[in-house]
Amino acid sequence: MPEYRRILLDGTIVETVREGEELVAGDGRRVKARDATHLPPVVPSKVIAVHLNHHSRVDEFGIGLPAAPTYFHKPTSALNSHKGAVVRPEGCKWLNYEGEVAIVIGRAARNISQAEAGQYIAGYTVANDYGLHDFRDTDAGSMLRVKGSDTLCPLGPGLVTDWDFHGKWLRTYVNGEIVQDGSTDEMRWDMHYLVADIARTITLYPGDVLLSGTPANSRPVRPGDVVEVEAEGIGRLTNHIVTGPTAIRTELGAQPTESEEVLSTALGGDWEFRGVRPPKR
Repeated sequence: MPEYRRILLDGTIVETVREGEELVAGDGRRVKARDATHLPPVVPSKVIAVHLNHHSRVDEFGIGLPAAPTYFHKPTSALNSHKGAVVRPEGCKWLNYEGEVAIVIGRAARNISQAEAGQYIAGYTVANDYGLHDFRDTDAGSMLRVKGSDTLCPLGPGLVTDWDFHGKWLRTYVNGEIVQDGSTDEMRWDMHYLVADIARTITLYPGDVLLSGTPANSRPVRPGDVVEVEAEGIGRLTNHIVTGPTAIRTELGAQPTESEEVLSTALGGDWEFRGVRPPKR
C-alpha cells in the first residue's frame, strides 16, 4: 500500500513516498525515515471527531450508544506530527491519550451515500485524539479546550492509501507498554458511514480529517511519557509529553478543575469516589 509523508527537507516542505526505511522526494532526494523531520501528512481545512464509536469504550463507561453518532470539532491549530511534543499546560494534570484511525478526504464530498463514501476517501493515517480533561467542566458541550488546545491532534507518520479498514487492530503504548488494544471491528459506525453522515450537511474538502473513535482504557499521561499509537497496516505514531513553559492565565476565564466529572472521565469511569484522590501526576 502506498504511503505518503510530508517532511521538512533542507528547510522546505516536501511531499515524499516511503520506500522501505527511506523517504523519497519527487526530485530524487532520499532521507532515512527515522531521521526525517515530520509534518502532519495532510493539511485539513477542518478536523471532525466522533464522540463514541468503539463498543469497548462504551462498555467501560457503562452507557449506551446514541441512535446515531455525535461529533465535535478540533481546530487546525491543534495539529501536531509524528515525533512532535504534546504540551500539557502548566497547572493541568488530566491529559489523556486516545489512539484512533483518521480518515482523510480525497475530493469534495457533499450529500453522498454510504455506498459512495469510499470513492471520496484519499486514505488513512494514525491519530491521537488527546483530551485535556481539566477543562471538561466548562467545555463539555463543545470540547473546545478539552480536545482543541494546541498540539493535541498528532497525525502521522504518513497517509496510507488502499487500506481496508475491516478487522484491523489498533493499539496504544505508553513507555513501551500496551495500554489500549482494540479493533476496527468494535466500531458501531464504520469509516464510510462517518463520512457520509457528516457530508449530509457539511462539505468535506480534500485533506479534511475525520477521527473515528478510540477503544477502552484512555488514561492520563504526564510529562516525560512517550506515547505511541499503531494501527495495523498504517503505521506507528510517536509523541512525547512535555510541560508548557507558562501557567494558564488566572485573571480571566474558566480554570482547570478536578470535579468528579473530570476524574471519572480521565480515569475511564471506573474510579469510585471514596474521598481519596488518585496520586498526583
